[in-house]
Amino acid sequence: MSNEILDVVNEKDIVIDQQPRSTVHQLGLWHRGAHVFLFTADKKLLVQKRSADRAQSPSLLDCSVSEHVKAGESYLAAAQRGLKEEMGVEGIELKELAKFRMNYGINDNEISVLYEGIVDPAQVQFDPVEIESLQYLGMDELKEILNTESEKLCGWFIELLNLYLHGKGKMEVSVTPLQEAIV
Repeated sequence: MSNEILDVVNEKDIVIDQQPRSTVHQLGLWHRGAHVFLFTADKKLLVQKRSADRAQSPSLLDCSVSEHVKAGESYLAAAQRGLKEEMGVEGIELKELAKFRMNYGINDNEISVLYEGIVDPAQVQFDPVEIESLQYLGMDELKEILNTESEKLCGWFIELLNLYLHGKGKMEVSVTPLQEAIV
């Protein structure tokens, strides 16, 4: 994974170079990411618990899918690839909710897109190498975790939840059609 090639972008999301993922993170270069919030028909969010051996944020709760966008790949294609690789699902219609710039941690600067879609839990077959477990949580449950046990959440998931629930987080948002979100 650390040798995959990523597009390096400027502040306007224009590709200016391509570098291995490890170099991008070592130098703190801006690159692209995609996140997906998958909801069940009864509006519960599929939340993954990252495996304990993940380099970043091990054993913490994360959104349904998070992916780096590979060189030459679109945000949507990366999100769809993540659905297949991490959750074993395909053919889910994704709606773009927001595009933003954010620092995800030390030397991890991304321009990302957040999508949402609907999933049938019976179709999900998660990758046990990357993911320890899954749970489906309602927004009230997530708000409670966010307010009282935020240390259980990845830093970027906290910001994505704040963006989704309140229209803002610790990111610079360029597009925010969040008023039409599922929940």
